[in-house]
Amino acid sequence: MPQFVHLHCHTEYSLLDGASRIKDLVQAASEFGMPAIALTDHGNMYGALQFQKAAKRAGVKPILGCETYIAARSMLDKEGDLDRRHKHLTLLVKNAAGYKNITEIVSKAFLDGFYYKPRIDFDLLAQHSSGLIVLSGCASGEIPRLLLDGNYEGAKLIALKYKDLLAENYYLEIMAHGLPDEKTINRGLLQLSAETGIPLVATNDVHYVRPEESEAHDVLLCIQTNSTIDQVNRMRFNTDQVFLKSPAEMMALFSETPEAISNTVRIAEQCDFAIPMGTYHLPEFPVPAGETARSHLRKICEDNLSLRYPVMTEKIRARLETELEVISNMGFAAYFLIVYDFVDYARKHGIPVGPGRGSAAGSIVAYLLRITNIDPLPYDLLFERFLNPERISMPDIDMDFCINRRQEVIDYVSEKYGKDHVGQIITFGTMAARAAIRDVGRVYGVPLSEVDRTAKLIPATPDMTIEKAMKETEELRAYTNSNPHIKKMVDMARRLEGLARHAGTHAAGVVISQAPLTDYVPLQRNEGQIVTQFQMGDLEEIGLLKMDFLGLRNLTIIDETVKLIKLNQGIDLDLDHIPLDDQATYDLLQKGDSFGVFQLESRGMREYLKKIKPTVFEDIIALLALYRPGPLQSGMVEEFIENKHGRKQVRYALPQLEPILKETHGMILYQEQVMKIASTLGGFSLGQADV
Repeated sequence: MPQFVHLHCHTEYSLLDGASRIKDLVQAASEFGMPAIALTDHGNMYGALQFQKAAKRAGVKPILGCETYIAARSMLDKEGDLDRRHKHLTLLVKNAAGYKNITEIVSKAFLDGFYYKPRIDFDLLAQHSSGLIVLSGCASGEIPRLLLDGNYEGAKLIALKYKDLLAENYYLEIMAHGLPDEKTINRGLLQLSAETGIPLVATNDVHYVRPEESEAHDVLLCIQTNSTIDQVNRMRFNTDQVFLKSPAEMMALFSETPEAISNTVRIAEQCDFAIPMGTYHLPEFPVPAGETARSHLRKICEDNLSLRYPVMTEKIRARLETELEVISNMGFAAYFLIVYDFVDYARKHGIPVGPGRGSAAGSIVAYLLRITNIDPLPYDLLFERFLNPERISMPDIDMDFCINRRQEVIDYVSEKYGKDHVGQIITFGTMAARAAIRDVGRVYGVPLSEVDRTAKLIPATPDMTIEKAMKETEELRAYTNSNPHIKKMVDMARRLEGLARHAGTHAAGVVISQAPLTDYVPLQRNEGQIVTQFQMGDLEEIGLLKMDFLGLRNLTIIDETVKLIKLNQGIDLDLDHIPLDDQATYDLLQKGDSFGVFQLESRGMREYLKKIKPTVFEDIIALLALYRPGPLQSGMVEEFIENKHGRKQVRYALPQLEPILKETHGMILYQEQVMKIASTLGGFSLGQADV
């Protein structure tokens, strides 16, 4: 028989306040044999989907929730110190209606009630209380604060107000962290429960998982408040008891109120909701009367076919039919129409838009819709790499727009599908290795010169961690192990490394939903933009349409250059019809004269241009593929150069490989080549080869 469930837990997404990593939290709950555990981060639901997935993997039922901030007056009042004060209230999701309501509440807290904190009020809760269980909150809750102030009758009025609204879905939250104020609060809560019939529920204000993480949490608070560890008047918890206690520990703490323990299980049994995954929620694209998305997509492709392909062949027709069938059968006709529509808007309004990049360039449908301006057929680009019926996933078309006018396209999409259906996407900055060292060093008061030296001993390479740096860098190990205060700093930084530090906005990501976004995900405002509280990967998993609208400065520069050429030279330069066999251009590239040319202007790239001496466009494509750390370090670039210039004889392991690898002088450079090899030699379909 389950004995206790934690219903008040903060993770790293209570930014710089919670030190619990989601994986560790749910794993500890599983080890304690708890049937469920709740997530109640401060004011937000950033970690909800990650928490849900991790809990299910650990065999624990996830309970979604939030510890909200209650405004002192109305959440719309935003004046001075009075409205900076706020109280806490814990919300838990019972069912689908509760999830929809909590996303509304949390969104409005940020979008309408934000004043230092994302605040709500009783009226907002009253409008969205269905499907929620509400707990009275920690020592910073409305009722506990009134009890501490000696205002028992005021506390009783508040309790009865919540009971009238929520009936059996309201509980008085009782805690025991060894704090003096808790005795006063708990006496009052016991009396309130006896007089009003509102049940008690025992919680622990979990901010880290294990008892030994108390100091790490204290350091995190210092980072948040820009304080040092030995500063006297700073924010601190004054207790080391806010960890994930075992059922036995909680039962011992509340032995005199066993119903407060059993009520945790009762609540957990009532909460039965998981965010739906695996279903797509594409917005509806308006098509002409009598048409479907499928028929309208075909019509546009057919209308543009003769423009793109003046000479029709069986190969072109077969490719088009195959793609249209796959797109329609997978349910993505509307997706292509949505992208076509906003790209068409950009082109018609003179907004520079990229010619198309990524795997979408392998689609003849995308080419006919002018989503891309690259004909996939001459380059043997494969549709299966982009959209594969063997691997069902949302298409992913990344679009580049002029950096100065990108927002115009986003505004167009917002107007077309509804502002409440469109948002940008949140990202989180984490405490990277060097930054963690610097943060912790400041908190511990380590001299700046020593902090700086330690941080610089950590290699500035992608995905570097303190653990990895300690293994790879002998000087860092020696310096750390010979200085106790440096070792303490490094060990603490290692504990905090990787925790979420702050929220930001994805540079390109935009999400468009079928119903209002708050039906699926909570929202907030970052730097004036409405953003989702779920990260990009989470949005894709719950089936929302994510698009990359990247603002690319190069497009702006090219556009301005074309206009200057027209103004000064009287030449209309059509970027879509620049010849790819212009000898003068290859002469410049062979000299390494490529300053200002996108992706060809670095010193290393210019040196390789001189060595490769490109003579056809395919040479440039190959160099772009080769100019990456792996090929550069393995000697593939030099081998390509020797093969191209005939200084080394090209050998094919099997004769079937020659037609696949001839263009790249016998070398495997592209994913398409790998897929063709698997198909040719192994008998796989191209879809199977992609998998």
